[in-house]
Amino acid sequence: METRLSHDNIGDEVNSLYTSIKNLIDQSRASVAVTVNTALCLLNYAIGKHISREIGYKAYDNYGKSILATLSQRLTAEYGRGYTYSALTRMVKVANTFNSEMFATLSQTLSWSHFIELATIEDATKRLYYQQMSAHNHWSLRELRRREDAMDYERSLVAAKPEDHIVAALKAPNPTANPDVMLKSSYIVDFLGLRGFYSERDLEVAIVAQLEQFILELGNGFAFLERQKRISIDGTDYYIDLLFYHRKLNRLIAIDLKLGKFKPEYKGQMELYLKYLERYEKQPHENTPIGLLLCSEGNTEHIELMMLGEDNIKVAQYLTELPEKKWFADKLTRSIEIARSHQNSISKE
Repeated sequence: METRLSHDNIGDEVNSLYTSIKNLIDQSRASVAVTVNTALCLLNYAIGKHISREIGYKAYDNYGKSILATLSQRLTAEYGRGYTYSALTRMVKVANTFNSEMFATLSQTLSWSHFIELATIEDATKRLYYQQMSAHNHWSLRELRRREDAMDYERSLVAAKPEDHIVAALKAPNPTANPDVMLKSSYIVDFLGLRGFYSERDLEVAIVAQLEQFILELGNGFAFLERQKRISIDGTDYYIDLLFYHRKLNRLIAIDLKLGKFKPEYKGQMELYLKYLERYEKQPHENTPIGLLLCSEGNTEHIELMMLGEDNIKVAQYLTELPEKKWFADKLTRSIEIARSHQNSISKE
């Protein structure tokens, strides 16, 4: 007896086939896009290297500029708009900025537009930070520019470390697993709308009300767990202001909000919280919890002295109003000077 299929059965079959074939097409297109991007990057890099090798420093004088201008006209006539004078000079700039091995690796992830943007960053260590963060966090070009504008590097904890420490941290197989790379020395919370006098509770309530914006400012990988996390020790209750989990660091992160400057007793209080979290809350697959003390005022030298050698407690300043960019640069310079001074003192002992 012949079984007659219903329209519903046919519809289910079609839906199943459509979904599976759609996935195949999407995966193939994504693979092709990656291949095309990589091929384009490598071609542009090879052209830049060839020009640099053939005419060298002359690429930047009037004679060299004339050569590139004429060359661009011929290439544009033959191959289109991708070979304008500006495009050729960018190829040379990128080729002179990145070595071939590094470029080949990064071209698997970053677009040519990323390389053009990164090549404009003159400081090599700062450029290394943005290239590694772009590659590991899959930043779009727009996101990269936003992060540069927000001075992410200057605000990162790692930026105040000695240069060899910064380079080693950023060149590690997974730099996003390093708290000094992922956490900041200052956080901008101007979106909270706090002006004049406010209490720690006002700050906490405002953060929870604007949680999405706060997490965006904290950075990639943060997941909110609890507010006013109660822990009980010897019959005494304590409360952690905010408890987060960071996916890339694979750690619980306890945040305590403080008005005014950092005080030594804050460290002891946070140590207690972290020991409790380590014993009762940490899962077997997780790393040791981290504490982040957010203070409304900065006292850099005090913090440097108190936190010297401390790995699991970080101190940062939160800003309810956006300062000028020079403020961040000056703060970083001050932190570096203090760190060098302490290092020199230790070396002389």
